Amino acid sequence: MINPFARPIYVMVKPVGARCNLRCDYCYYLDKKNLYPEGSELIMSEPLLERFIKQYLEAQTMQQVLFTWHGGEPLLRGKDFYRKALKLQKLYGRVIHIDNCIQTNGTLIDDEWCEFFKENNFLVGVSIDGPKEYHDRHRSGSFERVMHGIELLNKHGVEWNAMAVVNSTNVLHPLEFYNFFKEIGCRFIQFEPIVETINGELTKESITGEQWGDFLCAVFDEWRAKDVGEIFVQYFEATLANWAGVKPSLCSLAPNCGQAGAMEHNGDLYSCDHFVDADHMLGNPLAPGSRETITSLMYSKRQRKFGNSKRLSLPRQCLECQWLKLCWGECPKNRIATDCYGNPGLNHLCPGFRHFFAHTEAACKEILKEFSYV
Repeated sequence: MINPFARPIYVMVKPVGARCNLRCDYCYYLDKKNLYPEGSELIMSEPLLERFIKQYLEAQTMQQVLFTWHGGEPLLRGKDFYRKALKLQKLYGRVIHIDNCIQTNGTLIDDEWCEFFKENNFLVGVSIDGPKEYHDRHRSGSFERVMHGIELLNKHGVEWNAMAVVNSTNVLHPLEFYNFFKEIGCRFIQFEPIVETINGELTKESITGEQWGDFLCAVFDEWRAKDVGEIFVQYFEATLANWAGVKPSLCSLAPNCGQAGAMEHNGDLYSCDHFVDADHMLGNPLAPGSRETITSLMYSKRQRKFGNSKRLSLPRQCLECQWLKLCWGECPKNRIATDCYGNPGLNHLCPGFRHFFAHTEAACKEILKEFSYV
C-alpha cells in the first residue's frame, strides 16, 4: 500500500553496468567495472530485472513512478530486454502511472529503436557536448553518429533532451554552445560541469569555479533575453524553484540528497550514481534469499545519514553565505576545496555559483512575477 506521507525514492538502474561502446575522456563511470571480478559479463539478467521492477514499484509512495535506465550505454542491453521490462511494469504496476527515460550516447539509435521509444512513450536523454569541434575532442569522435541518432529521434517524433557536459573546452564558448542546441531543435538541456580528480589533482577536462560562473551567466543572459518559456535549462529551472521556495528537480541544489540510488547490473544498490564505491554500497536487495529490499535500504538509517550529511556537513563559509538556500553546497562529490576559514568541504564550483546567483537575482525575481513560472 502506498504511504502518502513517505518521501519518494528513485533508483537509476544500470542494465549493462559500466559497459559502453565509447571511451569519453572524462567519463566517471567506466572504471566502475573494476568493482566486479575481471571478465564479468556486466549484464542484468531477466530474473533480476523482474525482482527489480517488482520491488521498485512496491517502494513507491506516489501513483506515478519513473524508471531511469542508465549506463554505461544502456542500449547495449538490446530491445528485447526493454520489451520484457515493459511487460513486467504492466504486470506489477497495476494502477500506477509509469514513465520511462533512458540516457544514451546516441550512437546506437536506429529506426527500430525510435519506433520502440515512440510507441512506449520513452523520454530519451542524449549525451552531446555541443558543436562537432567540442564534442569530438572528448567523446571518441562520435559527433556524426550522435547527430544521426538525433535526426532519427526527430523523424519519429520521439521526445528527447540533451545532457551536455561542460568541460575545459566548451566552457570557454558559452553562447556558441547554447545556440547549437537551439539550432538542432533541443528544448530541454541539462548541463553537467566536470569536476574530476586523479590522485588529488584536477583532471585536464575539469573546469574552474570562475569558468563555471562566467558560463552560466552568459547562457542565462541569452536565455533571459530570448528563450524564457521556450527553452528549459535544468540549472535555471532549479534556481527559479529555489527562489520560489519550491523543491527543485535538481538534487544538487536541494538541501538534502539520498532519494536517488543507483543499481548495478547484479542488483548492488548504491547511495548515489556519483558514489558507486565500496563505502556507499547499501546492499543487494535482488540477491536470492535476501532479507533486504529496495524499500528497506533506501529508507535505512545509513541512507538517511548519507542524505542529511549534504546539509549537516556544510563548512562555516557556506552557513554564512547569503546564497545558501539557492545552492546548499551543491553536489557533495564536488566539495574538494577549503573555505575562507580553512575548513574542508567547500564546493570547487562555489565562486561560480556565487557569481551566478548574484548576477541573476533580479532577473529571476522578474521572471517569477512575469510568468508565474514555478
